[in-house]
Amino acid sequence: MGLAGVGMVGMGAVVAASRGSDGDSSTGAASGTRTAAEWTEPAVLESSEGVLDLELTVAETTVAIAGATATMLTYNGTVPGPTLHVRPGDTLRVRLVNGLSEVTNLHTHGLAVSATGASDNPFRRVEPGESFDYLIDIPADHPHGVAWYHPHHHGHVADQVFGGLYGALVVDEDDWSDGAPRVVVVSDVTLSGGAVANVSAMERRMGRVGETLLTNGARAPQLPVAPGTTERLLLVNACTSRYLSLGGPSLTVRSVDIGGLARPVSTDSLVVPPGGRADLQVDAPASSTALVARAYARGAGMGMMGAPDSGTDATILTLVPDASAASPATPGDASAPVDLRDATVAREREITFTMGMGGMGGMSFLIDGREFDPERVDQSVRLGAVEDWTLVNATGMDHPFHLHVWPMQLIDSDEVEVRDVVDVPAGQRVRVRVAFDRFAGPTVYHCHILDHEDLGMMGVVEAS
Repeated sequence: MGLAGVGMVGMGAVVAASRGSDGDSSTGAASGTRTAAEWTEPAVLESSEGVLDLELTVAETTVAIAGATATMLTYNGTVPGPTLHVRPGDTLRVRLVNGLSEVTNLHTHGLAVSATGASDNPFRRVEPGESFDYLIDIPADHPHGVAWYHPHHHGHVADQVFGGLYGALVVDEDDWSDGAPRVVVVSDVTLSGGAVANVSAMERRMGRVGETLLTNGARAPQLPVAPGTTERLLLVNACTSRYLSLGGPSLTVRSVDIGGLARPVSTDSLVVPPGGRADLQVDAPASSTALVARAYARGAGMGMMGAPDSGTDATILTLVPDASAASPATPGDASAPVDLRDATVAREREITFTMGMGGMGGMSFLIDGREFDPERVDQSVRLGAVEDWTLVNATGMDHPFHLHVWPMQLIDSDEVEVRDVVDVPAGQRVRVRVAFDRFAGPTVYHCHILDHEDLGMMGVVEAS
């Protein structure tokens, strides 16, 4: 599993060639049978001497995807984009070059970093034909875990992520030259006429679900595993709306999101909401075993709209015993989250999701009765304070809640569990505790069904 093909990219960046081959799913014309995709992963850009310096070019590119050729949106010509591997205390320097005909920007989802200036600023606009130099300082005490990056310009997020703009971002101290974890970027897409299909107004209101589930750009790839070993999977749910209800082999969950569990948990099922991630371990099976995303109902919508769901069961990957497969390295310990249960709570708030009928027969997607306005501060918090937020879902659809910068502890849980995407089921309430312990300035919180975010289900929080 070691990295190969090492070379230099920019200052302080090491690039490793994709592990595996470039196989994909295909359908035989005569027999109608499908040849399983071979395992492949994005190239890895790894920090060196405290810096990861790279250029990400956003452009339309013709790529091989799920056994077909299609024009998609890409970072550096690939879907997914390269995996970024950094360490606590590193500086991440990204020149984002916009080769699209519309505005874009960059969000490092899961990093607890500043959201102002040239850092992880969701209000930044990178216009067509322009570039911007991001400078993101990762704190020295940043927890380990898997994050990801994607665009975050309001009104364009769902289309650009669905179109192919996403990639993994991993924070840990491990030396990947001695054996890397398997990066598993799960997304979905609908293709039509050699391009990403347009979506209807109804699909936007429901939250689009693509017809094809992709893993690192392939359909149901086969992952060879050495018998008697344990594989580590860093799973990113980069779908715009699809929940990943994992089933198949027994899993050990080392962590969720960034450093989100106090101890590993063994389970045979796990739900990863849109935008969520999981650091998993799985024992090599005795025979081929599929890791499956089961169909998942997201609520009853608005009555006449029907029940949004995540389609039918779909295979994420298949673990295939292979005596020639390299043995994985032993990973370092996962970070333990800070436990806020005994913290002094300065203030309690309620954040309420609502939906209603809008003008011209459309629908409104609101938080606390208001659509998103980047010029309005919805929540003013005191820097250094700890607050309890009760997330109230007054709709008939599930909404995964994402808060930038500051992780949220599920305070009513029996375990210490910290997330940056918290699912709030239809008609239910979830209480979280947040330490606004650093990083003054404004950022956002929103529903991570990205169509809902674009339709207005987002607010601004400012710490001062």
